[in-house]
Amino acid sequence: MSPSLSVVAASGKVATVERTNSDTAVAERVRRLQAEARSLVGEHVRALEAALNDVERLSAEIAGGGEFYPPGVREIARRLTEDAEVKAQALEAIMARAG
Repeated sequence: MSPSLSVVAASGKVATVERTNSDTAVAERVRRLQAEARSLVGEHVRALEAALNDVERLSAEIAGGGEFYPPGVREIARRLTEDAEVKAQALEAIMARAG
C-alpha cells in the first residue's frame, strides 16, 4: 500500500490520510481521461486544418476561374486563398510547439 499522507491543520493537529486502491484507480482514470481529451483536441484541430485546406483549394479554383466569376467574387476568393494557407500553417506550427 502507498504511504499515508499527513495533513496538518492550522490548529497544529495532525490528521493521517491513508491512500486506498480506489484513490489510485481514480487517479489513473483521470490520467486516461486527460490523455483522451488531448487526443481529441488534436483531432479537432486537424479537422480545422483540413477544412482550411479545402477552403484554400476551392478559393484558388474560383480565383483562377476567369470571367465566369464576377470580379468581386474572384477577389474575395484570391484573398481567402492566401489567408487560409497562412492560418493553416499557423495552426500547424502552434500544434507542433504544443505537442
